[in-house]
Amino acid sequence: MRIAVVTVGDELLAGDTVNTNASWLAERLTARGVRVERVTTVPDRVAEIARVVNEYRAEYDAVIVTGGLGPTHDDLTMAGVAAAVGRELVEHEAALEWLTEHGGYAAAELSEGTTDLPARARMLPNEVGVAPGAVVEDIYVLPGVPEEMKAMFERIESEFNGETTYTETVRTVEPESELVGRLHDVQEMFDVTVGSYPGDDVRLKLTANDESELRDAAGWLEERVEIADEAK
Repeated sequence: MRIAVVTVGDELLAGDTVNTNASWLAERLTARGVRVERVTTVPDRVAEIARVVNEYRAEYDAVIVTGGLGPTHDDLTMAGVAAAVGRELVEHEAALEWLTEHGGYAAAELSEGTTDLPARARMLPNEVGVAPGAVVEDIYVLPGVPEEMKAMFERIESEFNGETTYTETVRTVEPESELVGRLHDVQEMFDVTVGSYPGDDVRLKLTANDESELRDAAGWLEERVEIADEAK
């Protein structure tokens, strides 16, 4: 399963808010064997949201959109998603019912637009907030508040599946530039992929679909690089 993640918010692009939602989603999806192939941040503009979502829904198995939900002036994600699929925003009866029966709100207390979702969307209840999420065809729309996003994602996590992958990490003190030949060799000899991430030492992340193959590859590599002290 191939996924694109779209995070919405001027505050993300301005650097006012750290985009923790994208990294959290990518980690959870990857753990389920899902391939996250795009992570894109867009501003709070209906046309831009619609353009990116429409482009990605044609290319990927599903699109997850976070942020910009609610009734305030800059919460435009639902309108953007509705535009992407050519639907109108309408008051969603299931969303209204959830908020009045489970959320403890009276209908008159809710701000105008709180329960507006794209027509024929599946409503996703917000168990730790107010603004509901939605599933529209292959587009999953989640809140931007991290606690709300995480709780809502966990309700639908089982809908995202792929081939199980395994990972191991080898840390070395050798410069990344000197490892090229051995990284090429380990991928030629074993059915693994290798990511190289420099820092205080170089972290070599090996990924494979077969756990035994992964262990053999990691062992082969550990015998041929100078292991960082903390990894010994």
